[in-house]
Amino acid sequence: MSLRNRLTLLNIVLLGGLFIFFGVVVYVVVTVLLYNQIDNSLQKSAEQLIRQARVDTTGAMGEIILPNLKLTSNILVQVWDNEPKVVDFSAGLADLKEPLDPIGFRSPRPSYRDVNFNNDVHLRVLSVPLVSEGRPVGVVQVASNLIVLDSARDSLLTVLAFSTVLGVAIAVFASQASVKQFLSPLETITSAADQINRADDLSRRVPYDGPPEDEIGQLVGAINQTLERLEVLFTSQQRFIADVSHELRTPLTVIKGNVDLMRRTKSFDAESLDSIDQEAGRLTRLVTDLLLLAKAEAGSLPLTKSTVELDTLLMEVFSEMRVLAANKVQVKLIEIDQLRVNGDRDRLKQVFLNLIANAIQYTPFGGEVFLNLSRSAEYAKLIVRDTGPGIPAEDLPYIFERFYRAEKSRTRSGVAGFGLGLSIAHWIVEQHGGKIEVSAREGKGTTFAVWLPLMK
Repeated sequence: MSLRNRLTLLNIVLLGGLFIFFGVVVYVVVTVLLYNQIDNSLQKSAEQLIRQARVDTTGAMGEIILPNLKLTSNILVQVWDNEPKVVDFSAGLADLKEPLDPIGFRSPRPSYRDVNFNNDVHLRVLSVPLVSEGRPVGVVQVASNLIVLDSARDSLLTVLAFSTVLGVAIAVFASQASVKQFLSPLETITSAADQINRADDLSRRVPYDGPPEDEIGQLVGAINQTLERLEVLFTSQQRFIADVSHELRTPLTVIKGNVDLMRRTKSFDAESLDSIDQEAGRLTRLVTDLLLLAKAEAGSLPLTKSTVELDTLLMEVFSEMRVLAANKVQVKLIEIDQLRVNGDRDRLKQVFLNLIANAIQYTPFGGEVFLNLSRSAEYAKLIVRDTGPGIPAEDLPYIFERFYRAEKSRTRSGVAGFGLGLSIAHWIVEQHGGKIEVSAREGKGTTFAVWLPLMK
């Protein structure tokens, strides 16, 4: 059964049950009120009879005068003594020699009962025993014909049944129309998702004209956000595969070319072996960086945090980078403060090495690289600034993406990286609760700034 039919059936059951419940309550309340009205009338008539009753010295019931009761055609009265014998009766009961209610006649206390008299007349009978000086002397039975009450109940039942059927019928049509209207956005979502699936087009979005804050609007918004994220991830995956293929192609081509050359010459050329070794090293570094990023994104790359003295760490990196720079670039330490953070020393050293090595690599001969470690509010701030050709402004927002390299960055040095180092550095800094930023001007150099929260 479809969702539309289930919701329609649910509405019909609920509304039908509500109509039936309302009808039963109305029927019962009206019946009780009518019976109470009749019982009150019978009680007043019985009280009037009892006030007029007389008992002689022998305890026998005397004759009762019923002037008022004879004026009420709907009230029937019988007065019995102990023999039992009818002492008095209302008009129309002259030929009746038996009680109106034989069961109530024998009751020791007043009782109300419904009686089908002679299986033809429906009566409401009040039987009241008469007692004089502690002795029973007779019984008074007062009855009222229920033909009007039965007619009113039958009419009410007919009206309620018709109203229930009509209400359920209206509920059926209203439920179908409302459910169709409410579910139409879901049909649109299903259709749009099916079209996206058939066309493999993640750039499409699910249309919705209703209010965005309702449940359907929130669902459509969540689906569109999911599609947007899937599109970004799919595009990123395609670019990643293309970039990996591109990065792998060059070293593999060099290795294959050198191997073919050695096969043809049937000799081991030292230069070819060095080239193979260098390219194999590039492949190893690429695979290592990819595995590192994969573990980081999967959350399986733990950080062993402890107290790290950044000034000591920077001095260690500074000494190593001066050896790397040799006579090509001057590495200068402008300012250094004694600062401590809670972090993974090896990973933080990897960040420092990566940023400074990039600055040295992309700074032309005779250039300078400046380092600065200082306090900035509650953060330790590391500045790495070079005097290289800089990075174009349109490339800055993407500089921390995997495999991204600005065009000028690729030609600033004869040795090109993979575009993974900054992505790794960005992840490490974020995992330490810090942030990394870059600013540059073409022809004026590039500046990287790293903020790490200080230990309290």
